[in-house]
Amino acid sequence: MHETVGRDQIVRASSNAGFTLIEIMAVVLIIGLLSTIVGVSIFAQVDKGRVTSTSVQISNLESVLELYRMDNARYPTTEQGLDALIHESDGAKNFPPGGYLQKRRIPEDAWGNPFEYEQPGQNNSHSFDLWSYGADGKPGGEGVDGDIGNWDEGGEGN
Repeated sequence: MHETVGRDQIVRASSNAGFTLIEIMAVVLIIGLLSTIVGVSIFAQVDKGRVTSTSVQISNLESVLELYRMDNARYPTTEQGLDALIHESDGAKNFPPGGYLQKRRIPEDAWGNPFEYEQPGQNNSHSFDLWSYGADGKPGGEGVDGDIGNWDEGGEGN
């Protein structure tokens, strides 16, 4: 015997074959939520890396400033600033050819802002203060916006 398939059976079979709009929207929503969670985690790590990088740059500049002090028996003044590391200033002794920094330029913090320098420092009255204003480029702040200075053991906050 030969059985014929009716039009109603074909329509019912094809409507059960796909996903409903609600199912598709639920999957898209779940993918969006997972993407957001992963994105926030990655951006937090990028910010943490910038804080660490800026702390390392401050430490490196501290070492260079110590070399300057050994050669000149003093640190650069606030007015001379970090520029004294690349350009010979009045009263500088034993200034090395090419200056104290290899690339003959003063590095910037991880956000592209210049470092701040003060001698004598308010936090380090017998030497100097060297700091970055953090991500926002403004004094104070918290987290990645906090100041990062050579007086901080943790590298963040002021």
